Amino acid sequence: MVARLFEAGADVFRINMSHSTHDTMRERIRIIRALEREFDRPIGVLVDLQGPKLRIGAFRGGGANVSKGDRFVFDSDATPGDSQRVQLPHPEILRALAPGHTLLIDDGKIRMHVTESEPTRTIALVDVGGRVSDRKGVSLPDTEIPVSAMTEKDRADLDAALNEGVDWIAVSFVQRPDDVAEVKKIARGRALVLAKIEKPQAISRLDEIMEMADALMVARGDLGVEMPLEKVPGLQKRMTRSARRLGKPVVVATQMLESMISAPVPTRAEVSDIATAVFDGADAIMLSAESASGKFPVEAVATMNRIAEEVERDPIYRTIITNQRETPERTGADAIAVAARDVAETLDLKAVVAWTFSGSTAFRIARERPQPPILALTPNRATARRLSIVWGVHAVVTKDASDVDDMAKRACKFSNREEFSREGDRVIIVAGVPFGTPGATNMVRIAFTGSES
Repeated sequence: MVARLFEAGADVFRINMSHSTHDTMRERIRIIRALEREFDRPIGVLVDLQGPKLRIGAFRGGGANVSKGDRFVFDSDATPGDSQRVQLPHPEILRALAPGHTLLIDDGKIRMHVTESEPTRTIALVDVGGRVSDRKGVSLPDTEIPVSAMTEKDRADLDAALNEGVDWIAVSFVQRPDDVAEVKKIARGRALVLAKIEKPQAISRLDEIMEMADALMVARGDLGVEMPLEKVPGLQKRMTRSARRLGKPVVVATQMLESMISAPVPTRAEVSDIATAVFDGADAIMLSAESASGKFPVEAVATMNRIAEEVERDPIYRTIITNQRETPERTGADAIAVAARDVAETLDLKAVVAWTFSGSTAFRIARERPQPPILALTPNRATARRLSIVWGVHAVVTKDASDVDDMAKRACKFSNREEFSREGDRVIIVAGVPFGTPGATNMVRIAFTGSES
């Protein structure tokens, strides 16, 4: 099944540690790495940390009904709750709550607001009632949670994932740049770190978080619970454009093909939603339950792939992407990336070939969204896997170039082999000299494929 999903268009496989043991994770990674060898293509593995899950305690009888206007108490007492109170087994949350703060229970089905708050007891008024049951999740859109985004479980999961050589780590419920910095400190470059934006607190510090993270995920599920739904589309556009300005990948996720969990075809609205994310310039679009537990996983991946390809063939797509271009940073590497894009488009070259050790050259070129495809050649398999999430990049693992002529010759060879060009076509090559030096992008060369010049 994983092979079929890859053939249908999946580039990266996400392992959600909310539903995985370490043994399960290792087995999934073993399968993916075996497929890499079978298909001779780098495949990315993203491990998604669960993050802090806030839940209420238990009720007598398993649940209770609350009505609009009722007074309801959250406290530190472990006694089973009733229609008037329940335990909130997070003392740090009880201390952080303040009058006016909103509490959302069970993905927002029950809504309350705080009227009085003490260190061990909070009184709330029910705004939207219903039945509340044991250990349902709590969302706090107005409260900055005074705990790390990393739990003890997350630390253990992170260590296990890094030991398996995963490519990306997704950090859940990020509120502040320190949450990302904590994971990066542990990872020490062994994996890149993706910040999931799903809390209002993260929006208020978005620029700082994005500077710290290696990539961004617009996690629309929890974001849509904790913020008014009508604000999410605008935030998606803002995050997508901000990530592109910084040259960092952005993933749009959640409910993209929700109907295909149980149906073989999507709704028209879902198709438009995916198309919008691609038109906005997202690097990747992600499926969750559709491919993890749905009835039509292969069809869902193939459908998403077809939509993305069709959007990128649309002339309007190129117009939008071009109009979104930002002023490059004042560095030699960024200037070369812009020049390579301009030359490639002016001369109608068939590919932009980037020799890259760390991936930074490919990241910079992808930021410019050139019309020709980006072929990244790297001696580092980990780099090729990480680039699988980046817009427009097709990575190939090969030994590093020995000199400038070897660089040009093999760039042309791989461009032909990967069917981006044919003999006699021209490609543009971007590299750093001396070879193998991370971040040293300093050279551009045009070459005719099929020749050694």
